[in-house]
Amino acid sequence: MGCMSTKLVPETPPNPHLVETVFRQDANTRNNRHYADNQAQTHLRLRDTAIRQSTQVNNEINQEHGQRTNKKVKKYRDKFDSKVTAKYDIKALIGRGSFSRVVRAEHRITKQPYAIKMIDRVQGKEVFEAELNVLRRVKHVYIIQLVEVFEFEASEKVYMVMELATGGELFDRIIAKGSFTERDATRVLTMVLDGVKYLHGLGITHRDLKPENLLYYHPGHDSKIMITDFGLSAMVKGPDNLMRTTCGTPEYIAPEILARKPYTSQVDLWAIGVITYILLSGTMPFDDENRTRLYRMIIKAKYSYAGEHWKDVSALAKDFIDKTLVLDPNERMTASQACIHPWLRQNAHVASSKNLHRTISQNLLRRQSQRANSTKSAKSTKSTKSNKSNKSGHSLRSDRRRVQPEEIDELHKDPEVQADLASLGSHHSNSA
Repeated sequence: MGCMSTKLVPETPPNPHLVETVFRQDANTRNNRHYADNQAQTHLRLRDTAIRQSTQVNNEINQEHGQRTNKKVKKYRDKFDSKVTAKYDIKALIGRGSFSRVVRAEHRITKQPYAIKMIDRVQGKEVFEAELNVLRRVKHVYIIQLVEVFEFEASEKVYMVMELATGGELFDRIIAKGSFTERDATRVLTMVLDGVKYLHGLGITHRDLKPENLLYYHPGHDSKIMITDFGLSAMVKGPDNLMRTTCGTPEYIAPEILARKPYTSQVDLWAIGVITYILLSGTMPFDDENRTRLYRMIIKAKYSYAGEHWKDVSALAKDFIDKTLVLDPNERMTASQACIHPWLRQNAHVASSKNLHRTISQNLLRRQSQRANSTKSAKSTKSTKSNKSNKSGHSLRSDRRRVQPEEIDELHKDPEVQADLASLGSHHSNSA
């Protein structure tokens, strides 16, 4: 998971972007070491973000949520290093992971809002290094921007200051909008693919593209989409550009990863195909509560356009999906090819303007009900009530844990799966 030199990066912006660590206290570094760079970065940051912040977003961000919220804020504020809180005012906890916490913060001087991720650099070392290694080298309009990093020798915490996306997740926006057409889908995918193409040009593979990691920048109807969460991302260099780590999210994982074959950035295009299928139907192309059956469907690329909800979807849209959900990664569309697919390139003329929202909503609610019933039989009443009260796109979120190497070990012991894998290997060999 190494870094590529600028000579190997054809799509790097004219001024190569590299986020510097603001504070790194060790024997060779003092607090003033990056003062000039920090001042320059602050100037550029203000210029880039000022025009993008609406009054509506600022008002929303500056709202206080009462005394109970203030106590929670103080709890997390006290965990931050004083050098971080001297520059940023911690406003609220907005997310948490196994080894991290994400807070909403405000720059004390400029009043600009940001997200700060506090990571345990010991327990979360692998994820932290992967995300930082990528984010400090990318600068793209559709990728969440890393602003600065605070590291302290005596502390086990690292603080990553990033752009704050306040517009919500992709599916939440679709459900709330009340209208969604193929043209809307092509606008979303054009932005996502533009970001993915940029990443692939830098030798970066996201490896966990899914709707939860696609956020709207602000609540306005004209908001852009931001690609987020680079905890599983990888930078590769060398003649083969191959990766071998088993990782991803079950419903979006590419068949070559399940087959334990060396893979390329084409795994991101498989995920794009899954996302597109969901965008146009509200259903998953590969869906089963049983993980082994789910993986067998993926290994066979077993999906269909059955059902009334597909009759209103154009042939070009289905062609786009068919060229991404291809078993052989060498035959799968690349990001560059996907960007110029007729469905996206001529969306204003060929993409359907028929409202698919009702169909998508019905399918989301049906899936939600099925998941709630399944949860009721397997989990506590409290968990079930939580699922039933959910009226948004959460029903299509990959709420189960990420793919683990151990479960793939077990998968490969299944005789039927072994036969499927042998068939997949033969398919790849014949194609080559």
